[in-house]
Amino acid sequence: MTETLFGGPTLPPAYPERAAWGTAPKLRAWQQEALDLYLKSSPRDFLAVATPGAGKTTFALRIASTLIDSGAVNRVTIVAPTDHLKRQWADAAAKVGIAIDPNFKNSDGQHGRGFIGVAVTYAQVASKPLLHRAKTEAARTLVILDEIHHGGEALSWGDGLREAFDPAVRRLSLTGTPFRSDTSPIPFVEYAEDRDGIRRSKADYTYGYGNALRDHVVRPVMFMAYSGQMRWRTSAGEEMAASLGEAAVTKDITSHAWRTALNPAGEWIPAVLAGADKRLSEVRRTVPDAGGLVIATDHEDARAYAGQLKRITGESPTVILSDDAKASSKIEEFSAGEKRWMVAVRMVSEGVDVPRLSVGVYATSTSTPLFFAQAVGRFVRARKRGETASVFLPSVPQLMALANSMEMERDHALDRPEKEDGDGLFNPEDSLMEEANREEKASDSLTKGKFEALDSQASFDRVLFDGGEFGTGGEVGSDDELDFLGIPGLLDAEQVGTLLRQRQHEQLNRKNRKSPAAAESQAPAVPDHRMLMDLRNELAKNVAAWAARTGTPHGVVHTKLRTVCGGPPVAQANEEQLKSRLRKLQDWFVGRK
Repeated sequence: MTETLFGGPTLPPAYPERAAWGTAPKLRAWQQEALDLYLKSSPRDFLAVATPGAGKTTFALRIASTLIDSGAVNRVTIVAPTDHLKRQWADAAAKVGIAIDPNFKNSDGQHGRGFIGVAVTYAQVASKPLLHRAKTEAARTLVILDEIHHGGEALSWGDGLREAFDPAVRRLSLTGTPFRSDTSPIPFVEYAEDRDGIRRSKADYTYGYGNALRDHVVRPVMFMAYSGQMRWRTSAGEEMAASLGEAAVTKDITSHAWRTALNPAGEWIPAVLAGADKRLSEVRRTVPDAGGLVIATDHEDARAYAGQLKRITGESPTVILSDDAKASSKIEEFSAGEKRWMVAVRMVSEGVDVPRLSVGVYATSTSTPLFFAQAVGRFVRARKRGETASVFLPSVPQLMALANSMEMERDHALDRPEKEDGDGLFNPEDSLMEEANREEKASDSLTKGKFEALDSQASFDRVLFDGGEFGTGGEVGSDDELDFLGIPGLLDAEQVGTLLRQRQHEQLNRKNRKSPAAAESQAPAVPDHRMLMDLRNELAKNVAAWAARTGTPHGVVHTKLRTVCGGPPVAQANEEQLKSRLRKLQDWFVGRK
């Protein structure tokens, strides 16, 4: 190991070969700032939270090289979620002269000669923690824990990590998503109680998506949402139908409509795949090697989607299945090539580095914040200024809320906060209704748990970007859809927002020209309670997103909207008053006063 390999700005800022725009040949600003903080305090434990695509690998390897050079450590152990990520870490480390053995097995006892350390999986550590403890004790060891939130996935995993790496002289924990859907404590992470008495993870350094977007480190993400009519049969033989994403339905109906949409035998998923491929063609006009990724629920769906993409494009996509021994080599081949599409289940949802991915299809029924953020993280890595990302997804409330809160920073909470309503106030009627619904579900869970998808149709719903929503909906293949599919592939975040507002304005003008009498039509004598409920739900989601962005309580936001727009409280507001508040919120999101 030489000074050239480990010193100064010669360490490349991003992996693999191509650095993001404006970063070469030195560390990105956040990486340098975090490194300075680390070297100043020389902590035994350090947690760095950085949005996917920001360059956590580079940051960690600079720390490793510095500690090796100074003699503070003489062994490095890297713990990653998957076998593919072990090899990815080893390849990145090799480029700066750190020899890491990713092929080490627990049965080997010793890593190969010529290596300074190993890359292992969390499962590998959990199965033989005493073996890894002995290796840790035998040298001054730096442990790099990649995506450390996996350490809380099971009690045995957490216990195994503590047992194995308690003797380490240094532990560097990394994650792009510090939150988990459960409340299992994560090893080597500090928790602090907030004002509400909830214990939350405490990061030593945080670099969120919003900051990375402003620094042009990551791409702006447009979410292309598709709705449509779904029809299915319950196990009791009852045929049901619903609009995908309809707010005034139960969670069971939403779930079944969602699963019907993803059924390869229906018309929804082929229409969305065709739209995504049109978007990819537009992006490839300016980014010739841009690629697309479909994230499927299971192997059967993945193979079916691949067949549909072949019919659409004439090219067989790369299919990545978890039980395929060649999965890692297939990912590497796709990353280095120029093929249009890759289809996978969960294997590429986290950490896998394919910088040319620009278009995604979220064709899975998984809706946890952790999985969603990691999946979207596959598309945000920027290679040069102006590259955009587009993610196609079902128009269902869970995903819409997650897409609208892309910039929200979360910490891992060990305690559950009480639920709040849209105004930030506890609603006892909603609580009673939830309890009743739980009792109903318990009594007939056997009949509601199964269904048979019958048919599905797709329609373009809207585009979500930077907390705002754009578009007036439209049929698949219509100008209303093509307006957004044809947005150029090289735009910065501000240009994307400007163009989306322009396209929406053009659509509204086009609709008004087609039906000039629509504006003069009389309002119905009886209010449409479903429409009012939809508008209230939409307003509540947007208020929540604005409250998260600004740190303003929900109730204060509602009060300000009433002051600016006039009218009664949300529960008494009519259709026009609710729409007025939604328009005002959108103005706030896009920076207009």
